[in-house]
Amino acid sequence: MLSRCIYVYTREPYTHVSISLDKNLNELYSFGRIRPSNPIIGGFVKEDVVNGTYARFPETRCALYSLKVNDIQYKRLKKELNKFRMNEDKYSYNLLGLFGIMLRVPVERKYNYFCSQFVATLLYNSGIFIVHKHAALVCPEDFRECKKLKLIYEGKLKEYSYEMKICS
Repeated sequence: MLSRCIYVYTREPYTHVSISLDKNLNELYSFGRIRPSNPIIGGFVKEDVVNGTYARFPETRCALYSLKVNDIQYKRLKKELNKFRMNEDKYSYNLLGLFGIMLRVPVERKYNYFCSQFVATLLYNSGIFIVHKHAALVCPEDFRECKKLKLIYEGKLKEYSYEMKICS
């Protein structure tokens, strides 16, 4: 429901952003539905490309990008991600922040993020600056348009998962 509303407003092909540190997407993190059947309660989530929310939406299309980072940035990124993992119960979805994007006013709330704000914050806190705007104003379109990211796959998410298992 929220994804449809975002699409109606933006007319962008993608309305969600996640981050993974591995090619197989075994560890994929974002802010979204905590329970696949409940679109209302959101927070920090470890997503699963085969089960969970994506199992409920098997036709989900995606664009996967890669980014080269140095060893220091990678270690910082893992450390920042672990801060979220260690405190996952504290986090909630920043619904007010979505209205902030519409008004071009960053809305920051402690322990509250929306998906693209979360990914931008992780990157910024790791010394990786690929989007040049306040994290609370970053939207999925900014990642899609970022020249520093390399498109590695576009299509159905379930087919990417399948391709990776065949190649492994």
